[in-house]
Amino acid sequence: MAIASLVVEYLASPWILATVPVWLVLYYLVPYFTTFSHLAHVPGPFVAKFSNLWVALGARRGKKFDIVDRAHRKYGKVVRIGFNHVSIADERGLNIVYGHGNGFLKDHYYEAFIAKTPGMFNVRDRAEHTRKRKIIAHAFSPRSVAEFEPHMTANLERWVKQLDLIAAKAPTQKKFGEFNAMPWFSYLAFDIIGDLAFGSPFGMVNKGKDEAESQLVPGGPIRKAPAVDVLNRRGEISSTLGLLPTLRPIARYLPDPFFSKGVAAVQNLTGIAIAAVATRLDAAERGVANNRNDILARLIQARDSKGEPMGREELIAEALTQLIAGSDTISNTACACFYWILAGERANPGKIVARLQKELDDSIGATSEIAAYSQVRDLPFLRRCIDEAMRLHSTSALGLPRLVAAGPGVEFDEYHFPPGTVLSVPSYTIHHMEEIWGPDVDEFNPERWLNLTQRQKTCFNPFSYGPRACVGQNVAIMELQLIIGTLFHRYDFELYQQEMKSHEGFSKKPKECFAGIQRRSTV
Repeated sequence: MAIASLVVEYLASPWILATVPVWLVLYYLVPYFTTFSHLAHVPGPFVAKFSNLWVALGARRGKKFDIVDRAHRKYGKVVRIGFNHVSIADERGLNIVYGHGNGFLKDHYYEAFIAKTPGMFNVRDRAEHTRKRKIIAHAFSPRSVAEFEPHMTANLERWVKQLDLIAAKAPTQKKFGEFNAMPWFSYLAFDIIGDLAFGSPFGMVNKGKDEAESQLVPGGPIRKAPAVDVLNRRGEISSTLGLLPTLRPIARYLPDPFFSKGVAAVQNLTGIAIAAVATRLDAAERGVANNRNDILARLIQARDSKGEPMGREELIAEALTQLIAGSDTISNTACACFYWILAGERANPGKIVARLQKELDDSIGATSEIAAYSQVRDLPFLRRCIDEAMRLHSTSALGLPRLVAAGPGVEFDEYHFPPGTVLSVPSYTIHHMEEIWGPDVDEFNPERWLNLTQRQKTCFNPFSYGPRACVGQNVAIMELQLIIGTLFHRYDFELYQQEMKSHEGFSKKPKECFAGIQRRSTV
């Protein structure tokens, strides 16, 4: 007690209190004039020149994509958004920052996304990432992807039954049932990835409720967790703490509930993966045969170059990666596609939905309730609608940070970035640059995809770019085609949402999307 009292008295002394401002000034100013002096001429917000606080506050508010975009509109293509972080809003930057053979590393930012064991998404070591990608890539081969379709179809069938009920509850004075589409896209996406990655859906569609089983430690008690909410909080807290690493050890103790609830969300999300993987592995250890053709089966069967399988901890980490990538991004993007197709129709009546429905009707026919992949895979207008919605919404909106590793550094225009510099290219910004996309950049125009310029082709990167690009992008496109194809073949809609507002964690999520729904008379 005596020692504790002395420490408190010492810390409260006038001398210590007087030195705190001096220490803070030196902490931020000395690196600015020494270690990072080479970035002094890069324009950007004043606070961003000395710390990550400016961009971290944007992440805390769920608007990092927006503040970075506005900074580029104010300062130009090259903007300093952190003490050692430069954002490059130019499609040429994609190859420089994310291309093959550049030797860059994922920034320390990604360490905030590691729950226990690094997965392919957040592992920083290049050799380890290569090992993981080789193991996992076979799960997303064309043959594997084709075998996923029955699982997607079964979940879509359950989904449309629920949507039929909503459509049937139309008020007497209206033809359309009313619903918020965003949660229903989340329920479907979680159930599909549960089926593909864990062996069974979470049951959210049938319950119409955000709920999944979670197990905080292997062998521990099973409890219910709101998986969609947990995933959103996990993205928000990890994105913020990735920019403020000194807060990670004490985040749970901070007075702002954003941090304490966020840390709990990370634990709950990991628990969902633990519970799902444990169910599958425990059954296998008991000799229970499982003939499912799904992602988890392929991960369990996979072997590295030495013939070694992944251990349980690594399987949990990779299953967690699939859970996040296969639920959050799909639900957000599907909702954005739904909104923008209807918004495009509202802006140009008769030009979008009627054309899409005719294309779907001609391919799917009146007797099919669920679209088959063979029926929607090659539909050109459907794909243009999806691509245009992915450009406008940009679910992966933020600039993924990369660390310039050992070597001479890199050049971009008149700038030189030595090792230790963090670089990123903000997808949302380059997807919304008028000089690249034209004066109708903020309009839903699927026809722009008929005559893309080379700049536009290079610029469009909804799944990132280079060796770290999304390994499951073929599954994602397949899922989006099935979801959007089935929706507009089966239903008519009225859009009640005047504007789709978004909130960003790691990915950019529509807050809500209210619409009216009605079964089509021709289907």
